[in-house]
Amino acid sequence: MAKEPKTKPVARDELRSLTDAEWAIMQAVWELEPCAAGMVQEALQGTRGWAYSTVKTTMDRMVAKGLLTTHSIRNLQMFTSRVSPSEAKRFELRRLLSRAFDGALGPMIQFAVEDEGLSAEEIKTLRGLLDGAKRRKP
Repeated sequence: MAKEPKTKPVARDELRSLTDAEWAIMQAVWELEPCAAGMVQEALQGTRGWAYSTVKTTMDRMVAKGLLTTHSIRNLQMFTSRVSPSEAKRFELRRLLSRAFDGALGPMIQFAVEDEGLSAEEIKTLRGLLDGAKRRKP
């Protein structure tokens, strides 16, 4: 697992839901940063096949949204993230909880267990996580 880069926190009201394209780009940026749009385009070539102009335009829009920052090295524009992977996941989880489960985590877990057919390994992992959380609670 890649080490999570340090980023300047984004205010809660600035962090908006990421589109599928933005998620793909953010994952590449988190892995490569600082990076140029061409590096991101090459990293996504095997799975997305996007043209350089598509990647660059999307990344420029992400700068405007406050998701990425840029700095120039001579004539090369380098991008870095303003949102950490955990911040983005936390926002998306809270958005999902709010929209589908009235903000409650318990019903979401219940739904996953009852309706999504967790494997024995997933159940074991979930049980271990819950037992660990139970031990940490006073």
